[in-house]
Amino acid sequence: MGKNIYIIGSGFSSLSASCYLSKEGYNVTVLEKNETLGGRARQFKKDGFTFDLGPSWYWMPDVFERFFADFGKKPSDYYTLDKLSPGYEVYFGKNDSIKISDKIEEIYELFESVEPGSAKYLKQFLDSAKANYDTAIKDLVYKPGVSPLELVNSTTIARVTQFFSTIRKQVRKNIKNDKLIEILEFPVLFLGAKPNNTPAFYNFMNYADFGLGTWHPRGGMHKVVEGMVSLATSLGVSFTTNANVEKIITDNTNTVKGLLVNGKEIKTDLVLSGADYHHTETLLDTDLRQYSEKYWAKKTFAPSSLLFYVGFDKKIKNTSHHTLFFDTDFDKHAEEIYDQPKWPSAPLFYANFTSMTDITSAPDGKEAGFFLIPLAPGIEDTEALRELYFEKIMHRFEDLTNQDVKKNVIFKRSFCVKDFENEYNSYKGNAYGMANTLLQTAFLRPKIKSSKVNNLYFTGQLTVPGPGVPPALISGKIATDLIKKNQK
Repeated sequence: MGKNIYIIGSGFSSLSASCYLSKEGYNVTVLEKNETLGGRARQFKKDGFTFDLGPSWYWMPDVFERFFADFGKKPSDYYTLDKLSPGYEVYFGKNDSIKISDKIEEIYELFESVEPGSAKYLKQFLDSAKANYDTAIKDLVYKPGVSPLELVNSTTIARVTQFFSTIRKQVRKNIKNDKLIEILEFPVLFLGAKPNNTPAFYNFMNYADFGLGTWHPRGGMHKVVEGMVSLATSLGVSFTTNANVEKIITDNTNTVKGLLVNGKEIKTDLVLSGADYHHTETLLDTDLRQYSEKYWAKKTFAPSSLLFYVGFDKKIKNTSHHTLFFDTDFDKHAEEIYDQPKWPSAPLFYANFTSMTDITSAPDGKEAGFFLIPLAPGIEDTEALRELYFEKIMHRFEDLTNQDVKKNVIFKRSFCVKDFENEYNSYKGNAYGMANTLLQTAFLRPKIKSSKVNNLYFTGQLTVPGPGVPPALISGKIATDLIKKNQK
């Protein structure tokens, strides 16, 4: 008989770990506090509209392929992928937008047309980004973050300078056009930190963007969740929803012996938490917590978000499936997230219209709109502020894209800092976890294995390798490998 392990939370890292652990012979049960599975990747349906509540970008398809291949499967066994063309569109002003092609040669041509001579530098930049991507995927991201020595091999030594320069320095060394700079810098801003605080090594996100393309699972990102749940179930994993974990119970040797779930004690041999790391430690007695409140307060967190899920009674024009609005000061918004946390004076924002390429997400002749404003975690969140910012972005959206849409809103639902806290127990309502700064990379992130409680492990965006859906899949595998190693 295999050992019993309970997994807290059912986000991507938990689902990934559940599959790997079950394959290794563990009796796995996943506990989810909400009604539906998927963690932040849940789905919202209303009046024939379907919205992904969380992740909406499908990048790094090779990571998904590798995950399913570990079980003799392919993504296509569970969902259908469409490559988006364009991958996305960026607005810089009224009637001023750039579409990013799904073909790398056309991206080079685009850069050259905007800034003569830049194509050569973009090729050099992407060659470096691809090398970093290969290094990351092959040598780094599958490491458990136990020791600095994990980072040391001939490949990483050769690329060590990439950790001590920044994305900003690298991008701006040869490319001078503001629009092109912002296109190259945005992946790290939206997913982790300011470009001037992010090691140049993370330019591999640009290779993921331009080199591997942007994809869409037909039916939404939740189809990936459904596929992973189906795989996990076939491997013997059990799922329990509406299961709120209230305490991690230990014995007098500081070893996990059970969980308090909805007031009832459950015995278990091991616990793996895919829930918020800070929250998970609050389920322990104070002396068994590895990281103090001071520790968490000093960390740089990736943004929270103000999200709107909007149903329109007509089709939207002059936008793409993914559209970014960079018509305001990029650096100022970054400062209002990271340096002087406040509601942004003139926010960048992102709009997603899945129904432009996926007819399943909205009734015929209508449009499903998802709008996102990156915000500092932990700031004030009121209905009045949400409304104010909805008005702001709707006004700009109408002006920039030359159309009236506000009068065509059938319904809208908002989601912000308080919701991230309440529904996901997210520290300060962060949306993406801990930022990828130099001092929060690899072994400098919170550990997968608890140093104070035996048989307690962690997975997900606050530990290695970091924020995002592909890293979450990888995190589940890393956690499993470490559990397996320590349980021998």
